Amino acid sequence: QIQTPSEVKTPGETVKMSCIISGYSMTSYSISWIRQKPGKALEWIGLMYTDSNSASYASCFQSRFTFTQDVSSSTQYLEIRSLTAEDSAVYFCARRDSD
Repeated sequence: QIQTPSEVKTPGETVKMSCIISGYSMTSYSISWIRQKPGKALEWIGLMYTDSNSASYASCFQSRFTFTQDVSSSTQYLEIRSLTAEDSAVYFCARRDSD
């Protein structure tokens, strides 16, 4: 997976980051989005159900975070609106294998 490089934004702006999937069919697996603030533990943002194009979010991320996808380019997107300093983190996408 290839992810968006670092970006610098100002509070109140919107950012849209990408995760390009390769090596397998994107719609065969759900995609988790996770973040890590400096010196902090990983936080699970939510899950994109790629086969049904639907998403589930952790409650604290529901209002400003949105997952979308482009199946034709095998790309997942995470958009964050109304950015604050608290959103500064490393954001990861990860394939969710079957239980």
